[in-house]
Amino acid sequence: MQKILNTILRSLKRYNNFFFVILVGCFFLHCSMSHDRVNTNNFASKNIHEVSMNFKSVAEVFDAINNVSSRLQITELLANLFKKATSTEACILTNIFLGMLRPPYEGTQFNIAQKSMIKIIASLTHHTVATIEQEAKKLGDLGLVISSLYKDHSEQSLTVLQVFKKLEELEAISGTGSQEERLQSIVTLLNDLDPLSARYVVSIILGTLRLGFSDMTIIDALSWMEVGNKGIRGELETGYNICADIGLIAQTLKQGGIKAIKHMKTRVGVPIRLAAAERLPNAQEVFVKLGACIAQPKLDGFRLQVHLDKTHPKKPIIKFFSRNLIDMSAMFPDLMSAFEELDVQTLIAEGEAIAYEPETGSFVPFQETVKRKRKHNIEKAAEDLPLQLFLFDLLYLNGHEIINEPHATRREKLTHLLKKNVDPALKIIPEVEITSAKTLEHYFYENISAGLEGVMIKKEDAVYQAGKRNFNWIKLKRIAQSQLEDTIDAVILGYYPGEGRRVHFGIGAFLVGVYNKSTDSYQTVAKIGTGLKDDEWKELRKKCDALQVAKKPINVDCPKELYPDVWVNPELVCVVRADEITLSPLHTAGKTEEKLGFALRFPRFMGYRPDKKAEQTTSPKELAGLYKDQYEQTQL
Repeated sequence: MQKILNTILRSLKRYNNFFFVILVGCFFLHCSMSHDRVNTNNFASKNIHEVSMNFKSVAEVFDAINNVSSRLQITELLANLFKKATSTEACILTNIFLGMLRPPYEGTQFNIAQKSMIKIIASLTHHTVATIEQEAKKLGDLGLVISSLYKDHSEQSLTVLQVFKKLEELEAISGTGSQEERLQSIVTLLNDLDPLSARYVVSIILGTLRLGFSDMTIIDALSWMEVGNKGIRGELETGYNICADIGLIAQTLKQGGIKAIKHMKTRVGVPIRLAAAERLPNAQEVFVKLGACIAQPKLDGFRLQVHLDKTHPKKPIIKFFSRNLIDMSAMFPDLMSAFEELDVQTLIAEGEAIAYEPETGSFVPFQETVKRKRKHNIEKAAEDLPLQLFLFDLLYLNGHEIINEPHATRREKLTHLLKKNVDPALKIIPEVEITSAKTLEHYFYENISAGLEGVMIKKEDAVYQAGKRNFNWIKLKRIAQSQLEDTIDAVILGYYPGEGRRVHFGIGAFLVGVYNKSTDSYQTVAKIGTGLKDDEWKELRKKCDALQVAKKPINVDCPKELYPDVWVNPELVCVVRADEITLSPLHTAGKTEEKLGFALRFPRFMGYRPDKKAEQTTSPKELAGLYKDQYEQTQL
């Protein structure tokens, strides 16, 4: 640039000032346009000269993680990698660590079947398809197959950004002839990679990259990167709670430090991690805990977080995020029009969507409502199972974050917003003031009699605490005939072969666990062999086999006495009913050096919870509370 400027100055001697002004103006206009173009070209343009980390370095860290079991070691490995990364690379890597190109709410879908990948690997390694299939069966992972058979390939050195862009391009391929184009794109990419990198890229494409840690370990690693310990985990988690984009958190920290994280705000279009309720066994304990409060009916449907932006130049943007922050917008066309008609520019609201019988107006059970979660015949499903969305909270309104205002204020604004709404699909949830334990008890039984789950009790002066479970909200649910007053949400960890009449199912029992946030691990709580019909056993095995892994995931805490014959990656959440919670020297849920673990007595499978992530299962802390509650009941 300096040489060009010198040339311009020299030209002043030859040409008049008018021409000189035009020349300089054109030069700076060109610079300005070039700058704007660079800034709008997404990852390909951000810090393009800074991005130099080789993907092989990342693959080597992945390989190291697969050979350690200590969460602290994993955290340190990730922290060291983050230290070397630019802000752009850090953003990319956090999502890749979780097997994705972008946050879960945006989704990653390559549409490549395992059979197609087998053919690609056979071609690249000069082996037959039968050989690759045999190796895959032996090793349990096609990524391992390509890395073991690709030994004679020359070492290549693609950067993280190059791999990311090629994967983005692969995902974007569509239309006529797209399948062949995808396969050729994969061949080209793998040809440019060393065997170790190829292993993990294959796993990313197939959706089988399972490194054994969650976003919470990434939060810890970012803290270690920045301050050498977990000292700023709280601030990072707070930022992540209100802006659930782990890549954005990493990028913001790298660019502006912890100060930038503390100034993060909610954004329409980026989901907020949901607040959660604690449990108490009866109305008396709830009132002792909260005093005067409010109560709402507890509906058994889809919890949805709604994001609306009418400021978009073309058409309003409406997003419906599920409990596990997945974009489910396409599944609810019947709710779209209701929000389009609202007199509002931008909002973030929460509600419970529940299906009902058009003829009677009565709500249907959750297992019926869940049928609305589908990719095909959506319009027909909307006609057969219409939804009503009962809004119960407002977090953002017309450009203003109101998440930190008290419940009473948020409720007032929500009521005002829906005052002129006439669409029957959109309602505000009823709310009553509670002035005594007896008032609450009466309201509870009123809702139970109406066929509902129970009630939600809330403090009127409480702010919305994203991503937190505390006593600002308390759920009071119907008591079953057994001593355990509630069901347990658990994640399936593996299964055992069938015996007797279940031999031909190939599955006769399965192991479940719960998520322990403090250790970022899944801890065993029950071995289940009842509650399923024959067809359901077959369905369960099919679901489990799709998530099968060759060995125990490193984030599963399981005693060897309980090792299942087939390990399953912790993703499939189910509902379990049990007679009671007991203390166990074997199961690891809540177990420490000083305390025994918790186990379920006579557990029964009740169904799946596709709207929940594995990290949203019942926690060991909740198990401890339920254990205490049931014990106190036996003393009455």
